[in-house]
Amino acid sequence: MLVPPPVVVVAPNSYKGSVSATAAAAALSRGLARVWPDGERRICPMADGGEGTLDAIFSRGGRRGSARVSGASGAPIDAAFGLIEGDAIAVIESAQVVGLTEANGIATAVEQRSTRGLGELVRTLLDAGIRKFMIGLGGSSTNDAGAGMLATLGVKLVDGKGRDVEPTPLGLKALAQVDASTLDPRMAEAQITIMSDVTNPLCGERGATAIFGPQKGVATERVAEIDATLARFAPLAERAIGRGVKDRPGAGAAGGLGFALLLLGGELRSGAEVVADLLGLDAALWLITGEGRTDRQTLLGKAPFVAARHAAARGVPVTLVSGSIDRSALAELRSRFTSCHALAFGPATLEECVANAPALLADTAEQLARLFQARAA
Repeated sequence: MLVPPPVVVVAPNSYKGSVSATAAAAALSRGLARVWPDGERRICPMADGGEGTLDAIFSRGGRRGSARVSGASGAPIDAAFGLIEGDAIAVIESAQVVGLTEANGIATAVEQRSTRGLGELVRTLLDAGIRKFMIGLGGSSTNDAGAGMLATLGVKLVDGKGRDVEPTPLGLKALAQVDASTLDPRMAEAQITIMSDVTNPLCGERGATAIFGPQKGVATERVAEIDATLARFAPLAERAIGRGVKDRPGAGAAGGLGFALLLLGGELRSGAEVVADLLGLDAALWLITGEGRTDRQTLLGKAPFVAARHAAARGVPVTLVSGSIDRSALAELRSRFTSCHALAFGPATLEECVANAPALLADTAEQLARLFQARAA
C-alpha cells in the first residue's frame, strides 16, 4: 500500500573534492523522486561560512555580484559576492578572494600573501552604500591576521622610521606602530556578522599559525617565528582601535582574519547557523544531510550537525548520508543522527567514489526512500 510521501528537507554540505552542496542536494533529490515523483522536497544546500556559502544562500534567492580585487598574491582576480534582503546586506565568502584553490595565491610564499583584496571588496561595497556585511571565513590561504584588509581600509602600518610596511607576515616583522586614525569612517556605521565555526585564538599553541598554518604552506620551522610576528602586531592594532580581541574565540579563524574583523566590531556567529537561518531550515517530516567525511569533528558544529540540531528541535528524524564515516565515532553520531549511511556499495577506490558521487547519492537516497515507504505502509 502506498502512503503519502513525506515532506523532505535535503540539506547536505559539500562533499569536498567531489560535489558541491548544491549538486549533492540535487542528486539526493533525484533519488527520492524515483520513489516519490510527486513528493515535496525542499532543497537547502548547506555551508558553514567557507567555500560554497554563496551558492547555498543563492539557492534561496539574492543577487550575485562580482568585483575585481587583489588576490592573496596581489594579482587581480574577479571575486563573487552576494546581495540579499533587497540588496541591503552583502555576503562575502573570503575563499572567493584569498582561497586555497587560487593558483597565484598558492604559488606565492605564505609569508608574502595578504588579505588586501578583502579590504578592497568591502570598500567597493561601502561605495555602493552597503553597511551590513556577512563575511564567511574558511578555506583561506592567508596568515596575516587580517593586516592587509585593515591597511586597505585605511589603517596605517609603519616601521620605526615611519615608512609603510607591507601587510604580510614578512612585512609585519618590521612593524613599529599602528595608526587607526585614518580608518575609513564608514566602518563605524558597518554591521559585520562573522561566519565561522573556528574557536581558536589568534596566537599560541592553539592559534591561527600553529593549527592552520601548515595547511596553508607554513613550514614547521617557521610556525614559531610567524606566530611571534602576529603576537607583536596584535596588541599594537588593539591599542590603535581600542578593542582587545586577540584571545577571543574565533580570532584565529582564516589565518587571523577573524581577529581583524573582531577588531572592527564584528559579531562572531556559527557559519552553519547563519546559513540555516537564511535558508529557513524549518519543519519537515524527514531531513537528509551529509558531507564528504563524517567523524567526531562533525559534532563540533559542522553543517550536518547544525542541520540535525534544527531537526531535533522540531522532532524530525534526520538521516546522515556521507562519503565516508568514521566507524569509531558511530556511538557519538547516533546521539544526533537517526541513522548514518556511507555511500560506497562495495569495494571501490577513492577516485571511483569521487567520480561517481552524484550517482551514489541518488542511489542511496532511493534506497532510503524505499525503506521509509515500506516502514510507513
